[in-house]
Amino acid sequence: MSLIDSIKSFNPCCEQERKDKEISLKCIDLFNDVLTRENEIIHITSSGLVLNKDKNKILMIHHNIFNAWSWSGGHADGEENLLLVAINEVNEETGLKNLNLICNNIISLDLLSVIGHERKGKYVAPHLHISIAYLFEANENEGLFIKPDENSGVKWIPINEIDIYSNEPHMVYIYKKILSKINLL
Repeated sequence: MSLIDSIKSFNPCCEQERKDKEISLKCIDLFNDVLTRENEIIHITSSGLVLNKDKNKILMIHHNIFNAWSWSGGHADGEENLLLVAINEVNEETGLKNLNLICNNIISLDLLSVIGHERKGKYVAPHLHISIAYLFEANENEGLFIKPDENSGVKWIPINEIDIYSNEPHMVYIYKKILSKINLL
């Protein structure tokens, strides 16, 4: 399925997702480079929210740039298959190799504001991410590792403690929004 088709087929659960989907499609139509970081205004990222088999823990990494516990994810960097991007990011950032896709479709679509920061010695100006997310399940006993250039921790966190670990209220909202969808699958 193409990028546009996968976003068009995304079924928003709330007004926030409906509006973010609408704006995302407009930006994809307006810019021909949203799949790359060459677009310094808005570009696409893909993430994986990974649950354990009992669905009572979420896998999180401690992100170095933002000093926050968050899901695994990254930039599309030209790849239109956003599911593949999410899988690769989870593999690279946590070491998990055995992921089971819980839902074949995008589980969350969000426009995220990124504050200005330094990355690899260069300043990155504030911009937006069209954040595409997928939902996975994995064995919490599978070995994990830290990817030191991106994160300083990887661990399974009880779902009811997400707001204790995450210091980003806008992301806690997204995690809880996705978790509320599990019962509907």
